Amino acid sequence: MSDPYADRTAVHEQRVDGFGTVRVLPLDARADAPVVHTWVSEERAEFWGMRGLTPAQVEEVYAHLETLDTHHAHLVVKDGTPAALLQTYEPAADRVGECYEVREGDIGVHLLIAPAGADGPRPGWSSALLTAVASYVLQVLDRRRVVVDPDVRNEKAIARFLRQGFEAGPAVVLPEVDLPDVQLPEKKAQLAFLRRKVAFPG
Repeated sequence: MSDPYADRTAVHEQRVDGFGTVRVLPLDARADAPVVHTWVSEERAEFWGMRGLTPAQVEEVYAHLETLDTHHAHLVVKDGTPAALLQTYEPAADRVGECYEVREGDIGVHLLIAPAGADGPRPGWSSALLTAVASYVLQVLDRRRVVVDPDVRNEKAIARFLRQGFEAGPAVVLPEVDLPDVQLPEKKAQLAFLRRKVAFPG
C-alpha cells in the first residue's frame, strides 16, 4: 500500500521500536481539514473545543494558524496513516502564558490522537506517539521543557501525560480566546511539564 503522504516533507521522522515509523508533517489546512474535522467532531474530542464546526470552518482555523509565527499545526502520520494532530506554540504568546511563569526554552503542546479504528484498543499507541512528539519538540526544536494544559476534567489525557514523565503543575483558569469561526471558552486546565533531562536523561 502506497503512502499518500510520501511526497510531503517531514520536520521530524522517527522509527519507534515495536510501533512503526512516525513522521511529523506541517499541517496543510486545505488538504488535511477533512480528516482533522472527523477527529474534532467526535464526542471524545469535546475538550478540543471545535465540535460543531464544518470542514470549511476547521480549514479556516488552521489556515489562520499558518499565518502565525508563534503557533504551528502538524499532522502526525504513522506508516502513512494519519495518527494525531499536533499543535505547538510559544507559551508567552498564548493564553496559557498568562497563568504560569514562562521560562526560556518552554514550548507548549496540544495533542489530539486519532480515534481507534475497527481493530479496537491499541495498547502502547499513545506512549509511542508521545515519544516521537517529545523527540521532535525537545531535541529537534532544542527546547528545555514542554508544557501541556489539558482540561481538568480530561482525566485520561492527564494520566497519559503523567505516565510519560510529565510533572503535574498547578490547576489554572485559562481566559477565553477568539479564533476565526471558533471561540475557545474560559477553561480550567491542569498544567503539566516535561523537562528534557527527564525525557532524555544523559
